[in-house]
Formats: sequence, structure tokens, C-alpha cells
Amino acid sequence: MTLFNAATPEAAEEALLHCCGSRRWAHRVAAHRPYPDLDALLAAADEAAYDLSRADLTEALADEFPAELHRDALPAAHLALAAAQDEYERTFGYAFLICLDDHPAEEHPDQVLEALHRRMANDPEEERTIAAEELRRLARGRILALVGTLVGAGVLMPSAAPAPGPPGGVGVRPNWAGSDLSDSPSVPV
Repeated sequence: MTLFNAATPEAAEEALLHCCGSRRWAHRVAAHRPYPDLDALLAAADEAAYDLSRADLTEALADEFPAELHRDALPAAHLALAAAQDEYERTFGYAFLICLDDHPAEEHPDQVLEALHRRMANDPEEERTIAAEELRRLARGRILALVGTLVGAGVLMPSAAPAPGPPGGVGVRPNWAGSDLSDSPSVPV
């Protein structure tokens, strides 16, 4: 936490934008430093996520990219996921988000496909609420990865790299140089 707390406001906000794509969220979380511990940082991130305006949430959702299956998944699973994600994005206007931190890796493909199909039945406002909660949970995982990287490597800023994702995917996610961390414990699936 010491490195994160000591960072310039700009550097802290930039690092936080890799956790959630809302500039207001990143500014708010960075502005409340110093944090006494990780739990306080996560609580502040949660509070800022719950307070996102509609425009802030739209900005953050536009910065996300859909989850991918692990490259070793069956080709049929990749096709099914791509088709379902395309339908979801046409229906709701943003990438399908899901946080799989509570599920073992072997369950990820089934969890993603099942949730995609189930959530397609939601009305747009209900789905937006669910997507906001998934985004909050993903941001927590990304903060944990960020802080873990800071502690392990003695650095503040991950180098930005284009997000791995389908063609036309949007958003920039950290390239955790020197580590085996992805942008979230939930990706890849």
C-alpha cells in the first residue's frame, strides 16, 4: 500500500483506470489516499462503484471487453461464446461482463455460457444493474492484482497494452510486466 499511497495523483488514477474505466471512479479512489490497508482501499473502490452515475457506468462499460475462453477450450465452445456475446452486445450495447473469482477455472466456460444465456432474458435496466455489479467485482480483483504486483515487483505502474480480446474489442488493460497475472483473476476463462 505504501507505493500506491505515495504515487502521484496522476499515476494512481492511471493505475486505477486499468481496474475500472470510469475516470470519475479512478479520480475518487485516488483522491481518498492514503489508505491504511487493502481493505480500506477495496471499501473505497466499492463505494465509488456504487455511486457511479449513468454516464460514469456507460464510460466504464465501454472500456471493457468480453471474457474469452482459454485457448485450449473446444472450438465449439469458442463459437458458442462468440455468437452469444455478439447477441448480448447487440441487445444491451456493451460487452458481457462476469466475474468468476468464486469459481474454479474448470467451471469458467460453463459459467460464462450459462450466465450469458440466462442474462439475455433480462430487461435492459435489470441487466445494466447486474453488469455494474460484475464490473465492481472485476475492479476488486484487478485492484488485488495491482496491489499484489506493486508489493511483488516494487513498481507502481503496469505498462499499458491492448487488451487481449476479439477483433474490435475496446479498452486497455495492464500488461503486468514480469508477472504471470492477467488483468483479473476471472480472465481468461
